[in-house]
Amino acid sequence: MSTVDRPGSVACLVLAHGDPQHARRLRAALVPFDVFLHCDRRTDEAMAAALTEGLAPSRIVTPRQACAWGAIGLVEAELQGYRQFLEHSSAAHLVVMSGADYPLRSTADIAAFLAEVGDRSVANFWPLPFPAWGRSGGFQRLRYRHWAWRKHMIRLPLPRRLPEGVVPSGASVWKILSRRHVEAVLAAVRQRPDLLEFWRRSWSADETFVPTLLRSPVTDADWEAESVWGEAWWIGWDGKPRKSPPWLDEDYFDRLAAGAAGEGRPVPALFARKVSTTRSPGLLDRIDTELRSAPVVAP
Repeated sequence: MSTVDRPGSVACLVLAHGDPQHARRLRAALVPFDVFLHCDRRTDEAMAAALTEGLAPSRIVTPRQACAWGAIGLVEAELQGYRQFLEHSSAAHLVVMSGADYPLRSTADIAAFLAEVGDRSVANFWPLPFPAWGRSGGFQRLRYRHWAWRKHMIRLPLPRRLPEGVVPSGASVWKILSRRHVEAVLAAVRQRPDLLEFWRRSWSADETFVPTLLRSPVTDADWEAESVWGEAWWIGWDGKPRKSPPWLDEDYFDRLAAGAAGEGRPVPALFARKVSTTRSPGLLDRIDTELRSAPVVAP
């Protein structure tokens, strides 16, 4: 059986902008998975070199995109990562993750879980309106043109039509996609250039572009039948208004351990967010020894 036919084969697309020390630790913890790393174009060359040190050129996602908050850059980086994944890896699943993530289970456990999943993706994609996204349920993100400026949203208050054939949907950026779903997204982008052009002026396109495509007739995906519903990440959202989740420290360990065991979750938490080797050293050491059953990974 080829690697592409083996459901447990896994690759990771890491979208990073800094913290090369943690990037090295993360990459070491993901061995033997294929790792592709995109470095935000706004990062200086010295930092970019440190982030990608030791990676083969084919595993460094280029061209680099500027990933400003709320803008389209993260989508373009993700799409380029998809292309390099298909060209340079035969893995059956692609984990889309950030440079502030870390596995909560061993790579053998993650591969075994995805082998059971088979040719399906693992993500929680929801149709809009989504109540947690404000009074419009997220529709305003798409119905109006937006610009991001210094972490502020600028909205042109003139409504526009949605592209033909789309079912507006949302999700976390972090997800596990089957190879077939990666191919379906890229096929839709090639066949419908108007889609990416429309999303250039949507708000936080990274949270709606891929979910909308995979839940719409613009791809040949049958998302409900071809996915496992659930979040494979443990993220410390606490109900407080935040632009990003809090950094995790050792106080979170018991909750992470329960999530990794699958307690009260449709799927186990395979990854944690947000962590850093400098901010979360004790937590990461305990994850290595107590959850991943592995020696402490030296960054």
